[in-house]
Amino acid sequence: MDINVHDANLELGVIGNSSFGALVDKRGRVVWSCLPSFDGDPAFCALLSPRGQEGGDFSIELEDFERSEQRYEPNTAILRTVLHDRNGGSLEIVDFAPRWRQNGRFYRPVSIIRRITPLSGNPRIRVRVRPLADWGARVPESTWGSNHIRWLLPHFTLRLTTDVPVRFVRDSLPFVLTHRMHLVLGPDEPMGRSLTGYVEEAITRTREYWREWVRYLSIPLEWQDAVIRSAITLKLCQYEDSGAIIAAMTTSIPEAPGTTRNWDYRYCWLRDAAFVVRALNRLGATRSMEEFLRYIFNIASHDGSLQPLYGIGFEDRLDEVEVPSLAGYRGMGPVRRGNLAWIQKQHDVYGSVVLASTQLFFDQRLADPGDAHTFARLEPLGERAFALYDVPDAGLWEFRGRAEVHTYTAAMCWAACDRLAKIAAQLGLQERVDYWRLRANTIRKTTLERAWRAEANHFSASFQSDYLDASLLLLADIGFVEADDPRYVATVEAIGRELRHGDGVFRYVAPDDFGAPETSFTICTFWYIDALAATGRMDEARELFERVLARRNHLGLLSEDMAFDSGEGWGNFPQTYSHVGLIIAAMRLSRSWQEAS
Repeated sequence: MDINVHDANLELGVIGNSSFGALVDKRGRVVWSCLPSFDGDPAFCALLSPRGQEGGDFSIELEDFERSEQRYEPNTAILRTVLHDRNGGSLEIVDFAPRWRQNGRFYRPVSIIRRITPLSGNPRIRVRVRPLADWGARVPESTWGSNHIRWLLPHFTLRLTTDVPVRFVRDSLPFVLTHRMHLVLGPDEPMGRSLTGYVEEAITRTREYWREWVRYLSIPLEWQDAVIRSAITLKLCQYEDSGAIIAAMTTSIPEAPGTTRNWDYRYCWLRDAAFVVRALNRLGATRSMEEFLRYIFNIASHDGSLQPLYGIGFEDRLDEVEVPSLAGYRGMGPVRRGNLAWIQKQHDVYGSVVLASTQLFFDQRLADPGDAHTFARLEPLGERAFALYDVPDAGLWEFRGRAEVHTYTAAMCWAACDRLAKIAAQLGLQERVDYWRLRANTIRKTTLERAWRAEANHFSASFQSDYLDASLLLLADIGFVEADDPRYVATVEAIGRELRHGDGVFRYVAPDDFGAPETSFTICTFWYIDALAATGRMDEARELFERVLARRNHLGLLSEDMAFDSGEGWGNFPQTYSHVGLIIAAMRLSRSWQEAS
């Protein structure tokens, strides 16, 4: 049965291995996957409703389907879906992308492995593998052999190796599943060994990899499942070839029903990536920081200037176009490829990168810690931050129609200079300590004078305006003000009055280039929870956190936005920002491990 355009939802699981990712719905259908990497052509694009072609999915369809159950294997990225029919038949689908250490490096091929096992009765199934090419515009050419089918995609040849009879797959013939069967979809490489043996080894080694990775996370006592699932999700969003961290795996999931706020998030926003690095650092997963800094040093120009975002292969042009061959999520177009924000000025990126780098100079566990040479490579970022802190920009919300001196931007430029002073002190470079401390103090003094609104009794979102935005909640987190500073406490209270609605928080409520926002921005809700706790309202923070956690999807995953009333997820998925917010809030709110012992 083909997927109805109106049936799409974000009740999805994510599998991947830091080379690519795929989204699997509740019925075990792969409905989104860009190949051969996050920014590639979405061979599986059913989630965004191909207009002229059937397919864009990889499905195991159960005849007389009645219901399904879905969960991850604990502490892994291995997804288990059980389908039940109306006649007492059932089957299990195990989905994952292989990842393990091999020959001194990580084995992480662009490969989806599916193992299908009958559990009861006589389940009758149909296997459909229907990749599309050129953003859903055409069916790719294909060839087949005795145990495989190949599809010639743009820049990638996809090969399915299987012990399901090839004709059954090729012609979508229904058959009764009487024994375990295997499907390995990946690069066009012959399987030189037993298919069953390879799949079983891959499951075992991938399971061992993820459980070992999770074992070394420094997780909080409470909400462990939520934090672990978020950490794994963040790990899946890093492209290890370059070290880039994508904002989300999808494009053009609208921020609210019917809006044209549909953006392509399959790129590396330096701000978002820095948040991810800081969250994983707090959990002790420092490898992502080291890989991200390798990415930064590959894109940074000699004068330290940075764009807000880049491609995962260091691309600095991400021209934005609309894709007519896809109707969009639930038919809500337009679908966009590329993101025009690359041309914007967002000066907070300099502080973001320096903040993400700071632990490199203080963490003695690292094999290759930061030194004076590394510090010298960061200093041009500080110079840019000092030069631009009071220059109008588009801000972290990427306004397309106006520029102001945003308070968050100025505070992040302060953070760049402040952290460079601290790093210089750690390295014993007193002259550089004095240099950067003077600049940090200058920025802080100016920002406090120009962003404070005494009559309204709160900080303003920009030097030129009087409105609030949720980024002001971060002023204490980055150390710009103390959490008990009366100005910060008053700002948190004002945001609670003006931006909070029920259990969600708006980014801002002032109309922007596309009208007034309609949904809560999930990380803003977590920022607010964190700020409540920091300002002494711990019980209120914990209660709100529990209610927000209950609105995650059935697998514990989050998109960018939530509807205020229903809690339905909107915006791109899975959203790294949202999972960062969850981790940071959980670590703030959790009782200590000492309390459990």
